[in-house]
Amino acid sequence: MADDPFFYVIIAACLIVAAVLAWGLSTFQAGGDSKKSNKIMQLRIAAQFVAVVVIVAFAYFKSQGAN
Repeated sequence: MADDPFFYVIIAACLIVAAVLAWGLSTFQAGGDSKKSNKIMQLRIAAQFVAVVVIVAFAYFKSQGAN
């Protein structure tokens, strides 16, 4: 799996989700603007959606290549 460049896109997508999550949690913890915190968490949900789509696409294309 690691020889497929698409695998590295999945890793990058997951790291982006983790980074946005950490950013959002630190904003919540700092007690900053709640609107900003909510926007960051909305960004996390969007990034998570993209990551899931990429993972499902990877699994689909790998299963098609196996036949």
